[in-house]
Amino acid sequence: MSPDVAPLTRERVLDAYRTVLRARALDDRRFVLNRAGKLAFIISPRGHEVAQVAAITALDPSRDRFCLYYRNFAAALACGFTPEELMLAAFARAADPSSGGRQTPGNFGSRRRGVIIGSSTVGPQIPKAAGIGLALKWRGEGSLCYVSFGEGATSQGDFHEGLNFAAIHQCPVIFFCENNHWAISVPQRLQVAGPGVAERAAAYGIPGVRVRGDDFFAVHQAVQEAAVRARSGEGPTLIEAEVLRLQSHSTDDDQRAYRDAAELAAEAARDPIPRMREALTKRGWLNDEADAALREEVNREVERATDAAEASPDPDPSTLGRHVYADV
Repeated sequence: MSPDVAPLTRERVLDAYRTVLRARALDDRRFVLNRAGKLAFIISPRGHEVAQVAAITALDPSRDRFCLYYRNFAAALACGFTPEELMLAAFARAADPSSGGRQTPGNFGSRRRGVIIGSSTVGPQIPKAAGIGLALKWRGEGSLCYVSFGEGATSQGDFHEGLNFAAIHQCPVIFFCENNHWAISVPQRLQVAGPGVAERAAAYGIPGVRVRGDDFFAVHQAVQEAAVRARSGEGPTLIEAEVLRLQSHSTDDDQRAYRDAAELAAEAARDPIPRMREALTKRGWLNDEADAALREEVNREVERATDAAEASPDPDPSTLGRHVYADV
């Protein structure tokens, strides 16, 4: 085993499971607050959580860089964001660490955690990650850049330019596509030409890997192998994790208008969190009592985070132009 590969112990996997549960509980609370008129806008990670946390668990937040996208709520938690920090962003409070309440809640940024703040447009984090990867290669510290996106972003020029640049320069980048088969209301068959996203890697001479996004251990292994490859100077990897979108694209969307009810019911029955719980139970790492205790602990965290964020002050209107125009 490479010295850069940390063993996947019971403790690490249970911590990852706790993060998955934390993301789901926070998302449930955000929806309640949105429907109560207290939160303006949400993009849910529901159905993506296991894949996101498995991927980050295979990396090293202390030295790697992360270009996340707007659905990466669980990934942000795995990178070290606290529930309170994410709720501060949801409430657009002044203490929001990503932007001081200036960005939509899914634009995560944290200098000390290596998370590069994104934008609400689709795909610009991809060429940005390629450039960061080149800088990391020049530094020679064994770090890498992880960038995530949906399959809709693979139709953007940013995707092709980013992969082409990273492949030419052998940049240590992991391109992680979370394919939920829907680009807002456009199905994959009308969005992605060819058999899928992973096959597109061949055009750039890099590995393309497809993995089930509801299988924590399979995603972790795929990302870990890509990380070993990147750190050893062998260049980028494109990973396509097939996930489920168990909520509408956002709270401004209603997928029942364009998706079949039977399809939605069938996907709900394939929720990846029970699958992860079952896998841990089969390994003897989790039982019903421990699972209930974890869920109770997470629910208390969500209560505290919500109360603290809601009580936090709004941004000062006099700072409206800060970080928009040059400060004089």
